[in-house]
Amino acid sequence: MVTKQLKKIIKEPRSIKHHELTNDQEDLIQTIRSTTRKHNRNNVTRTQAYFDFYQKHPEIHWALLAHLVSRNAGWNMTDLKGEYLPFLLSRKEQDDFFAFLERGNWLIFQDAYPQLLLYEESKKRGTPLFHLLSFLEISKFMEPFWSQFWEKSTKEALTIALIINEQQYIEERVVQHKHYKDTVLDTILFKLQDIFEFNHILLPYMTPFQKKTKLVGGAVHHFSSVNERINLGKGLYDLLFSVQSRLKHTVDWAKDYPHTGSRHDFWPHLFNHIKETAPDEKHELTSNPCSLHPISPKIYSPQLTRVWKDFDHEKAVPDDWFKNKKMLHFVKKPVKMLKGDIQGTYCKAIEELESAASTKAFFHKRN
Repeated sequence: MVTKQLKKIIKEPRSIKHHELTNDQEDLIQTIRSTTRKHNRNNVTRTQAYFDFYQKHPEIHWALLAHLVSRNAGWNMTDLKGEYLPFLLSRKEQDDFFAFLERGNWLIFQDAYPQLLLYEESKKRGTPLFHLLSFLEISKFMEPFWSQFWEKSTKEALTIALIINEQQYIEERVVQHKHYKDTVLDTILFKLQDIFEFNHILLPYMTPFQKKTKLVGGAVHHFSSVNERINLGKGLYDLLFSVQSRLKHTVDWAKDYPHTGSRHDFWPHLFNHIKETAPDEKHELTSNPCSLHPISPKIYSPQLTRVWKDFDHEKAVPDDWFKNKKMLHFVKKPVKMLKGDIQGTYCKAIEELESAASTKAFFHKRN
């Protein structure tokens, strides 16, 4: 039983002695670190890496969920340089918010992707290598779940464990970090999510009979709450994998529309990665975004690599978050199912952003 193992290993001191590794194991760890760094350049590269991995190993459900959530992080990053938010946020606020989003996205990848690569290597060799997780500075929380998955193919348990682990991993390093609390969470993000319900996670899909992409998903209303983020992650996982036909359409959509960071990827009728309005003019909506009718001019939503340079990250401080039993209830806690009907809420948020940007632009011109 995994929970019994977890209760036992909490009390065990963790000793990592690299001299205990064979030359082959050392080489493997260095290869995994190097491959992770290569794909962790920016949101676009890491988002694609998740999807490429899922296509090779579809039994790892978390990789698809991570791909789609990472797409949303990229859309939030480019919104900061898009049609509306530059009217509402100063240049410094844009930079601070990007640094916050990028840091979380980077940290999760550099912790999770080595786990995926170690699993891939285990498959190649036909033997589990999860005892090497500690040498990759992965929380001891994860080893029992990977071992159980190897033996029993417990897909849901592994996915939930990865959701818990990654949200805990960024908790102290980003969410509760004083710098990000002061510059983003207690100021910018609070303002945006309070007024515009900013934290939407969209899962796009398109059926063969439709020409427009539909959206399902969920929202977190208190991003600073690790409990809420974990519950949302579990709900999104259930939403994504509970309807097999929609899952297939979601995967097909992801294949057909590689991630660029622009919202043009999912709604080209509404967004364009080329700015169609004059530099100092603010776009005005001519119809309800949810009508799915083409509008002109379109809302500017740039491609990520055109508006944000690759970010130079400080190395993550090695520290295992798993020090007490506090999070164990999430392993067994039932999933709170999401309704999934996010499309109307998201369209309302677009309209509210447009209205707020119009007001700000009007007063700016008067002054």
